[in-house]
Amino acid sequence: MKILLSCLALLCIASASSAAPETTVYELRTYTAEPGRYNDLVTRLDGASALFAKHGMTNVIYWTTTDAKEGAQNQVVYVLGHKNREAAGNAWKAFVADPAWIALRDKNEATGKVVTKVESVFMTPTEFSPPVKSAGKPGGVFELRTYTTPEGKLSDLDARFRDHTLKLFAKHGMTNGPYFHPVDADKGSGKTLIYWLSHQSREAATASWKGFREDPTWTAVRDASEKNGKLTAKVESVFLVALPYSPIK
Repeated sequence: MKILLSCLALLCIASASSAAPETTVYELRTYTAEPGRYNDLVTRLDGASALFAKHGMTNVIYWTTTDAKEGAQNQVVYVLGHKNREAAGNAWKAFVADPAWIALRDKNEATGKVVTKVESVFMTPTEFSPPVKSAGKPGGVFELRTYTTPEGKLSDLDARFRDHTLKLFAKHGMTNGPYFHPVDADKGSGKTLIYWLSHQSREAATASWKGFREDPTWTAVRDASEKNGKLTAKVESVFLVALPYSPIK
């Protein structure tokens, strides 16, 4: 009997280990292309995505921005998954030293520099986040939103999203993607919530947001949650479309 119980215990431990998520940290990367080099940037990242996978990084989603504001059409935004922060560092080190990457980069830059700026934010999913590997709406658009809170208000904002906002978004036709917190202090740790939504179209997004903001349930929730002060100091929104090689469309 003792042997049987021991075997069952080991089996449970093994099952729990095998069920543990492979990815614990995500990386949101934004690349801005040199003027006139946007298509080269898109091609470069298409080739690089296979090399990311080769070195243990998970390709999650690749977008291009759609907004008409200055510089927006020169950007590609994408998300990678890593087993942990140390694995991310090791993977990037192996990637930049890979002869295949060096050859791809040199060919891509044969007529000049392609990338003007690279921004990287490491993030972890919130406890109320839907699964990261979730599809959008085929042919639709995504909306990447970043909320910055006043000091000490992030937990209250999280509670509002967890208990109310996600359900209200779904009620008004918006599809919840994952929700994240940045890891590093200089990237907004402790005061930032980053998430994305998907919509059938920009027009559908406008209609959904209008319905949401006019919903009496939302106004009651907002007012109750902000009785001791506003929960957001800044809200940023960028509309995007998935690139052809994006795993999530």
